[in-house]
Amino acid sequence: MSAVRRVVAGVSGSPGSLQALRFAVDVGRTTGAWVTPVLAWLPPGGDFADRRHPSAYLRQIWKEDAWQRLWRAIDMGIGGVPADIPFEPVVLRGETGAVLTGVACRSGDVLVIGAGRRGGPLRRLAAGHVSRYCLAHASCPVTAVPPSGLEAATHGIRGWALRHRGLTPQDADLHAADA
Repeated sequence: MSAVRRVVAGVSGSPGSLQALRFAVDVGRTTGAWVTPVLAWLPPGGDFADRRHPSAYLRQIWKEDAWQRLWRAIDMGIGGVPADIPFEPVVLRGETGAVLTGVACRSGDVLVIGAGRRGGPLRRLAAGHVSRYCLAHASCPVTAVPPSGLEAATHGIRGWALRHRGLTPQDADLHAADA
């Protein structure tokens, strides 16, 4: 196996992709490799809608939004750009799996992706298509990082919030006063 020269991480801002970014930075620190977080984007409605009604102005706005999402994910995942390793973020237009495998195509590349949420058979059918695409089409080693325990906790909190949607700030004040 050749030495790792660049670690490409698929980043979307999801908890799984933040875990993949953290892992990629750890590999970069261990091996001295470049770390390249990649965010892929498509116009709302997809390429077909963009071809029907093209707008250079809207494309620029969508690209700037993608860059903002990537910078937010880098801040949330690793606290900003690391100063101790070579770091080169990339934003590209296209389907996520094809973009990631297209970027991670050199000798010495390693692609790091989030493995997605765990769940039952229906969840596995509906999700994880990017990780499956990358595992099937990548020309370099692929590491699928499992979700963190925090992702499961976040899912539970969301479920709690949905069950308690009727709670208002005034209700919370009343309950706090009773305690």
